Amino acid sequence: MDFRKEEILEELRSIFLNKTFDALLPPLVYAVSNSIFGLLSAITLAVTTALFNFMRRFIKKENWKYSLAGLGGVIFASSLAYLSNNASSYFIPALTSSTLFLLASLITVLIGKPLAAWASHLSRGWPLEWFWRNDIKPAYREVTIFWALYFALRLTIQLNLFFSEAVLNLAWVNIILGWPAIIVVLTISYIYGVWRLDNLGGPGVDEFKKGKEPPWDGQKRGF
Repeated sequence: MDFRKEEILEELRSIFLNKTFDALLPPLVYAVSNSIFGLLSAITLAVTTALFNFMRRFIKKENWKYSLAGLGGVIFASSLAYLSNNASSYFIPALTSSTLFLLASLITVLIGKPLAAWASHLSRGWPLEWFWRNDIKPAYREVTIFWALYFALRLTIQLNLFFSEAVLNLAWVNIILGWPAIIVVLTISYIYGVWRLDNLGGPGVDEFKKGKEPPWDGQKRGF
């Protein structure tokens, strides 16, 4: 299977749309500020950073909805840290996210409706019936298992750092194992997924919609 660099970059851009910077900066500012100035200053600077990201995108008439959601997330995480008077509590939402994605991956594999298929269906609008075919579903099941391993690793590291109250290390781990790692995971998932679909020999989405009989060309792009 021949993959072009432009194809993969286009797929990633369709998912992230420059979201990465807005997600990475506030927690890093929080962790560094906490180690230097203390908790209250860290909270103030993290919220200010998230607010600045939102205002910058709003004024420049860029897509600001993700930044607004990020601002809400930073305020919520900061509130947890402030109310508990524990800097590590800022990262409870990140731990919760890892736990929920791990459970979702495992449960959907066990019930035979893998998370990767649902994610693709919601983002691309492809018919669910196509995903559940015996010559299609194994690719999405295997990718979902790969996701489960990633989230299990991330959660294990996060919990160890959380309980040791290593705030700065926890921030760096959340950054590295956040969007940067997700980009790598999704790139591998895409390459493997398209290869696996071709190997399984099922119909492509368009062929399935048209009710075409075999032999099929298969799904050559998109997963």
